[in-house]
Amino acid sequence: MNITLRQLKVFERVARRLSFTRAAEELFLTQPAVSMQVKQFEETIGLPLFERLGKKIYLTRAGDELYSLSKTISRHLDEAEEMIEELKGTDGGRLVVAVASTGHYFAIRLLAEFCRRYPKVKLNFKVTNRKGVLQLLEDNEADIVLMGQPPEELDLVTEAFMDNPLVVIAPKGHHLEGRARIALEELMAETFLMREQDSGTRSSVERILVERGVSLSISMEMNSNGAIKQGVEVGLGLGVVSLHTIERELEDGRLVVLDVEPFPIMRQWYIVHRSGKRLSSVGLAFEEFVRSEACNYVRVDLQNFKPGDISNAGR
Repeated sequence: MNITLRQLKVFERVARRLSFTRAAEELFLTQPAVSMQVKQFEETIGLPLFERLGKKIYLTRAGDELYSLSKTISRHLDEAEEMIEELKGTDGGRLVVAVASTGHYFAIRLLAEFCRRYPKVKLNFKVTNRKGVLQLLEDNEADIVLMGQPPEELDLVTEAFMDNPLVVIAPKGHHLEGRARIALEELMAETFLMREQDSGTRSSVERILVERGVSLSISMEMNSNGAIKQGVEVGLGLGVVSLHTIERELEDGRLVVLDVEPFPIMRQWYIVHRSGKRLSSVGLAFEEFVRSEACNYVRVDLQNFKPGDISNAGR
């Protein structure tokens, strides 16, 4: 059989997603191009690999068998690529780093310095939400991930490298600004803008609320910290975000951090990769760089920060 690696890659992505549309989006191809590759693959095989029932597609028996083999082939190809990158050492090679959207505010500075020190490394930087970084890990499409609390059910290697405080933010001039030791129960009279369900921030806040027997009025769900910050700034409600995401807003005096008990909720940032993944010399160098340097690229003084004191925002 004269099967091309491109056909195999396209088939595997369609089989994984059971969707020509999603496969096309992830491969940055048009849907007709994906359909053509699959059709040519089926003609080479001499058997149908997918069948359509209603609006959904399913793998045929032949498709299911080939999907299992294609994953094995892809894994071996990845291992071959990693071996080649290993031979290049830190004087070259490729590295794919994914960062949860909450962390890109400091991660971009961290990555810029790493690229300055290792100018020959080809770095692919992906920013997405928690669900996205977990999907990248599952699909083995990221060498290293920087994220909040990793899920325990996945087979991952994780290491905490820096504190990640969650704080309550309000617009400048809010009636609670400047108040000390605000009881969490007082916030029941306020409305909140909150991250989507299953986000790390949302899960941490909900855990505290359950422990304290408090419920908050959530007026809107937003899937980015940027949207929450903008909404809070224009007076749509209060928000809970990582302190690392509001450096500039604190410096400019557009937002304030409220002194609410039991905030800040202290979480951690983690370096994460799949268990059993063989990191290249570049990957190992990046992990060590994050361990030793990450705190130098956060502009908020985590040790001395006091809620409501914007003078501690910059270093």
